Amino acid sequence: MVKREDLVREVRSALRRSRAFAIIGPRQCGKTTLARQFVSAESPAYLDLEDPSNHARLDEPMTALRNLKGLVVIDEVQRRPDLFPVLRVLLDRKSLPARFLARLRT
Repeated sequence: MVKREDLVREVRSALRRSRAFAIIGPRQCGKTTLARQFVSAESPAYLDLEDPSNHARLDEPMTALRNLKGLVVIDEVQRRPDLFPVLRVLLDRKSLPARFLARLRT
């Protein structure tokens, strides 16, 4: 098991400063493993866009995302570039009760 304590601290620190943070890197470097240290894959706040059911949950992204609270992980977010404008609108709202951790493959 790779120790990721420093990375976990960095992500936590970034999420305290900002409502959104992205983990970016090449295939198989541990991005998903790191993201799952913050939100369980079984949580409704974990969206894996390689999973067809999770992908379908975002057919109406504003409706699906606007009421989520706490930390929301969107894994493989690059598969849905249409989410970026929706996330920008949500992140600009003062009353947003969620933070977003996106995982992108380069």
